[in-house]
Order: sequence, then C-alpha cells, then structure tokens
Amino acid sequence: MNFSDFFPIWSKLTSAQQQLLEHSAVFRKAEKGDVVHNGSIQCTGLLLVGRGQFRAYFLSEDGREITLYRLFERDICLFSAACMISSIQFDIIVEAEKEAEYWVIPPEVYKDLMAESAPISNYTNELMASRFSDVMWLMEQVLWKSFDKRLARFLLDEAVLEASLTLKITHEEIGNHLGNPREVVTRMLRYFQTEEMVKLNRGTIEITNPEKLEAILD
Repeated sequence: MNFSDFFPIWSKLTSAQQQLLEHSAVFRKAEKGDVVHNGSIQCTGLLLVGRGQFRAYFLSEDGREITLYRLFERDICLFSAACMISSIQFDIIVEAEKEAEYWVIPPEVYKDLMAESAPISNYTNELMASRFSDVMWLMEQVLWKSFDKRLARFLLDEAVLEASLTLKITHEEIGNHLGNPREVVTRMLRYFQTEEMVKLNRGTIEITNPEKLEAILD
C-alpha cells in the first residue's frame, strides 16, 4: 500500500509537503483487539487507516465503555494527536476491531504542515467539525433515545456494515459500543427475540425481521 493513495487531500499538497508526509509517516499493522492509542497518557500521532477497522471510545471511571466513532479505510483519527491542539483534550482509546494496516503521522510534522498549508488546515477543521458532530449525535442518542431504539439502530447499522443479517458479536461487545451493561443488552435482545425480530445463538445474533426493527425507530 502506498501512503499517497490513502491520504485524503494528497493532490492539494506541494511536492515538498508530500515528501515530508510520506517520509515521516510510520506504517504499522494491528491485530483484532490491539489498542493503538491509549488515552491522554500518550500522544500517538494522527492515525491514517489503510485497511481494516478501528473504533474510538471513552472509558468511564467504573470501566464502562462507549463507542464515539469508527474508523475505516482512508479515515484519519485526529484525537489520537490531540496534544498538538492545546484546546482539545479528548481522552479516548483507539482499538482495532479487525486486522488492520495503518500509518502514524507524527504530531509535530502535521502541526507544522497545518501552519503552512491552507488545504491541510481547512481539511483538519472539517475533520474536527465532523468528529464533534459524531460526539454530539452520540450524546443526543444517550440522553434522549430509549435503549430499545438505540439497540435497534445499532443492529441495523451492523447488518449494513457487515453485509449480513447474521452478526458475529457478543452481548458484552454491544454493551461496550452503547455504554450499557451486558445484562441490559441481554434483556432487550431477549425481548426482541420474543417479538420475533432477532434469533439469539451462541456468539451470533440473527436479524429475522429487519422491518420490525425499523418500525421501532419510528
């Protein structure tokens, strides 16, 4: 994989800026479950995804997780380099959800490029606004949406993401995404099963009636 094929605004950079980014970016691989950025104790750098899938999440004091957003091919995680922006201190953890390949862009290099390149500065501002929008959407869901709606939305989104109505995911993993205890997830899934919307098996959840799940959202 070539770095130039995955950086979103590569064509808008000067030759010198392209060379600097390409030479400073460090290529890495991650297995499923690997933590590639661990909160405020480190300023990893910007993560540019080449292949695979990551999730960025908060960890509460009592150990409960909630997913903020996911990262896919060509996505960049800005908050893993929050130290380069003094007003932003997001204490997030980034974990590989699937086997992945990615680059780490050193924060000092990217910060210098932001200062001299209008395209990079504009792109960074757009990216930051997009991530804040993700976080605000999440807050709206948590504060105002009932759990049955949030769970139905999650299952339908996962089905699209995996291109399958059979999801290989545990109740605990769903709870980690949604910020709820496993027991709460299990109770709601069992209710969905009694209503013939899903079928629960060991290690999998089969969506048997997506239209009925959609109706919950209405």
